[in-house]
Amino acid sequence: MEKKEISVVINTYNAEKFLQRVLDSVKDFDEIVVCDMESNDHTVEIAKRAGCKVVTFPKGNHTCAEPARTFAIQSASCPWVLVVDADELVTPELRTYLYQHINKPNCAKGLYIPRQNRFMNIPKKGFSKDYQLRFFIREGTVWPPYVHTFPQVQGTLEHIDNHLHNVQLIHLAENYLADMLEKCNRYTTDEVLKKKGKNYGVGALLFRPFWRFFKSYVMNGEIRNGITGFIDSVMTGFYQFILVAKVIEAKIKKQTEEEQE
Repeated sequence: MEKKEISVVINTYNAEKFLQRVLDSVKDFDEIVVCDMESNDHTVEIAKRAGCKVVTFPKGNHTCAEPARTFAIQSASCPWVLVVDADELVTPELRTYLYQHINKPNCAKGLYIPRQNRFMNIPKKGFSKDYQLRFFIREGTVWPPYVHTFPQVQGTLEHIDNHLHNVQLIHLAENYLADMLEKCNRYTTDEVLKKKGKNYGVGALLFRPFWRFFKSYVMNGEIRNGITGFIDSVMTGFYQFILVAKVIEAKIKKQTEEEQE
């Protein structure tokens, strides 16, 4: 009979700011695995003091956690895995829901979990939550090594009802503009590899940013957040503009290099 146990997996790099609060929120799960990418702050010390299983993934030139995700997941020992970022809290209600889920017959093998985010350090209101595929069976699950990707889970997937009281992840990242601009530059550079086969042009430069702005501001309810919601939605569109521009730039650079050979 399959063990009804859950490992929490946390990928870290210089994550001391929120880590203790995160670990306190997951202390009642069966196992906590911290996969560290050679932090040079007190991250590992905090994890070891909390009794976590600590494994190391070489940082190298990686600028996001995704290349280490699969290694971290396979370092867990329980059949079910909950992936939590080092700036996310797991509510007691979510923990209860997950254990109830795995005790159901023929339950889904993966769950999309709603996440409560912040912008300018203010909790966001909206019509829909930011769903993250973070809970799944460990066996056979692989996470593509690119930023903003979801794991590939062997089996059926479901979304947790975002109207259930407090059944969610709580994102502690403050997301001030300086933070978002730094992440925009870093993450879009990482995403260029994922989209290198795309043949973007002026249409994509115009349409993709506008669509993402409209989807965020109107469809996802950022309009309810006032001026901060408008700014956040503009930043969402700006991210797409920079991403498409970088893909075009990479293509031009490659063509120039080939012509010079």
